[in-house]
Amino acid sequence: MEKKYEHQQAEAAAQALWQEHNVYSAENNPGPVYSIDTPPPTVSGSLHIGHIFSYTQTDIIARFTRMSGFSVFYPFGFDDNGLPTEKYVEKKLEIRAHELKRSEFINLCLKETVEVEKQFETLWRRIGLSVDWKASYSTIDERSRYISQFSFIELYKKGFIHRKDEPALYCTMCRTTVAQAELDDLEKSTFFSDVIFTTDGQELIVATTRPELLAAVNALFYHPDDIRYKHLAGKMAKVPYYGTLVPILADVAVNPEKGTGLVMSSTFGDKTDVAWFKQHNLTYKPIIGLDGLLTQETGPLAGLRAHAARERIIEILEQEGLLKNKRQITHTVNVHERCKKEIEYLVLTQWFLSLLPYKQEFIAMGDKVEWYPTFMKSRYVNWVENISWDWCLSRQRFYGIPFPAWHCTDCKAIILADAKDLPLDPQETEYKGACSCGSTAIVPDRDVMDTWNTSSLTPYICANLQGVEKEKLFTETTSATSNMIPMAMRPQAHDIIRTWAFDTIVKVWMHNKTIPWKKIVISGHVLSTEKEKISKSKGNSPLAPESLLTNYPADALRYWTASGSLGYDISFSENQIGIGQKLLIKLWNAFRFAEPYIQETIPGGNTPENLGIVNEWVLDSISSCFANYASYFKDHEFSLALSSIEHFFWQDFCDNYLEIIKDQLMNPNQHPSEAVNATRWTLATVGMRILQLYGPFVPHLTETLYGLLYKKHVGTVSLHQTKFAEYQTTYAYKESAALMTKILAIISQVRKLKTERQLSLKTELAQLTISSADQALLKNIMQQESLIKGVIRAHVIVSNDYVGMTGISEQDGIWRAEINII
Repeated sequence: MEKKYEHQQAEAAAQALWQEHNVYSAENNPGPVYSIDTPPPTVSGSLHIGHIFSYTQTDIIARFTRMSGFSVFYPFGFDDNGLPTEKYVEKKLEIRAHELKRSEFINLCLKETVEVEKQFETLWRRIGLSVDWKASYSTIDERSRYISQFSFIELYKKGFIHRKDEPALYCTMCRTTVAQAELDDLEKSTFFSDVIFTTDGQELIVATTRPELLAAVNALFYHPDDIRYKHLAGKMAKVPYYGTLVPILADVAVNPEKGTGLVMSSTFGDKTDVAWFKQHNLTYKPIIGLDGLLTQETGPLAGLRAHAARERIIEILEQEGLLKNKRQITHTVNVHERCKKEIEYLVLTQWFLSLLPYKQEFIAMGDKVEWYPTFMKSRYVNWVENISWDWCLSRQRFYGIPFPAWHCTDCKAIILADAKDLPLDPQETEYKGACSCGSTAIVPDRDVMDTWNTSSLTPYICANLQGVEKEKLFTETTSATSNMIPMAMRPQAHDIIRTWAFDTIVKVWMHNKTIPWKKIVISGHVLSTEKEKISKSKGNSPLAPESLLTNYPADALRYWTASGSLGYDISFSENQIGIGQKLLIKLWNAFRFAEPYIQETIPGGNTPENLGIVNEWVLDSISSCFANYASYFKDHEFSLALSSIEHFFWQDFCDNYLEIIKDQLMNPNQHPSEAVNATRWTLATVGMRILQLYGPFVPHLTETLYGLLYKKHVGTVSLHQTKFAEYQTTYAYKESAALMTKILAIISQVRKLKTERQLSLKTELAQLTISSADQALLKNIMQQESLIKGVIRAHVIVSNDYVGMTGISEQDGIWRAEINII
């Protein structure tokens, strides 16, 4: 072995080995299938350290599971369906998407994103992801388009999807409808304005944050128990400035304590307005266009956006004496998560997936999934309980997956495509034939699907990758699908529980009446120095992964990711990466020391008859370590699993075991050959287990050491294809372990005494006196006299059966020490 670990050469060699031999393909790792529903990253720029953090945590779990005897199916997708990719390709090629046919633009996007996907794949390979790269997909490739459209047709036939004119959440900046899950809450400053309505000459003061919607007011509401306003029942109110008359109605949704207790309803200020519009059959008065500008019906506000219109109408009301008061407030508003602009409510003809009738079923499905960490399930339940809208699937975007449908303009019938013709774009595929009503006035659907509509189908995309025919994916009785769904695990971040996790649970329940995965493993985010989530859109990534991989070993970065706990955010830490580097050096040096003594030794196999106390102790210790390690991994607590092997390697193996056996290895002629051979076997066996346990965390270094020291004896191509069960996992030598604990305490005390006197640990002692009131313990300890002498460099060891002094002394250059042991 070389004196120094050259990580760049080792990483390249390990990655080449994995690729050449398809080490991570499921078929090359037989066993029960363990499938992972890997999150596809957005292909619209570059990756950041947050990606490295979450994806490496998933990989750690995948590697452990594979070495536990499972055939891990670990596919990888790329999310190139949606606005980010559309903008990326438009900018790169200096084109406008809508000037092309949609199919042409999709093909352009697929072509352009291939380059980015290759860059992503190269980075993931460098960090050591054990993905089967032959099982990859794009969220807008032909497979995904087919599955998305086929799913739509099947759910429409089952009655889960409907199309209607409905008030919908609309982003005037992005010019598209959005789903409730795409909203964020944002604190904003505005005015609470008291405006003057009138009825029969009486002033009615209404407090509102949206006076720009006065032209759209269709009613005033009060609480039916509010005695201040009961006399207004059945009367009409005059809207200030515009002069229109609207009914005054009672509704229990009014909070009498808020404002003046009188509330204006308009189309639409918020979801309460939408509810009142439906419940009371109110007039629809649209005054905000799809471009976000107020229409001509608003008079002097026409052509202004909402904020500017708000300021203008307040000025007008003040001038007209129609504003009683205004006060500055801060309130929470809904904004589109992508552009952070306030949401409006507009009536459009849209496709909806029914959610509201099935909320209890979705909660029941969530209860069947194992959540790691468990407290994350409450976020899911809270989201489901508070859903107030069906899922609007329609998006008024150009780029995306179109709805496979046409519409009869005469009878309004919906005509769906035949599954055999999928995928298709109805705007580019003429419907040949007539409607059932006989009309040939048939027009294509022009909208595209919400990107989450496709992302929520990743379990079916993965099932198809594993050989399930596309046409059989959504058949509840299909045995092939039932073997793949539910998948074993879904790893994802906590911020998309309300979207990706929820949407997938919804779709799989609707199609197959089951859960999409048995477990969901939730990671946290990497925080910037401002304690914000690191993201491409915020531009707050401290270091690019490419730069980090140039400056640090990949395994050191992986070590940092393993320090985080599931579900919790973590700050980027170069200090933790530095600790990882020290581990790599220590591992290399420890095995470099062991190399000449184990290179001809086969690990595992038949255990020597007479191991000796030290070897029995270290075997017992590594067995306990493995038990804890496996237990932690069972709960996906990989950071605790890492801590267990860290403690064993640094303290038991390096600080004690190697130091104790050095003399036996380096001076074999001074020891019985049987004892030397037992130690060499133990060293080789424990060393192999150390590499296995560190393998999921630092795969490149462990692969390199395995290739140098073990591969020729073991015969398996890669360390990461070896199985924990191939080597005895339990060695129980409790008596030896208990006695060694006492001996190690003696060694530790002597080392401490020497250090306190600033002596080298190699300083020889003329005599060591060991005192203890436990005569049986003293007897057992003195039976290991030669072992203790060799470690602490003592010429003579004597025992006293009483509690004596503890210390070290020198006379005429001769050192003596005395310790107590309990």
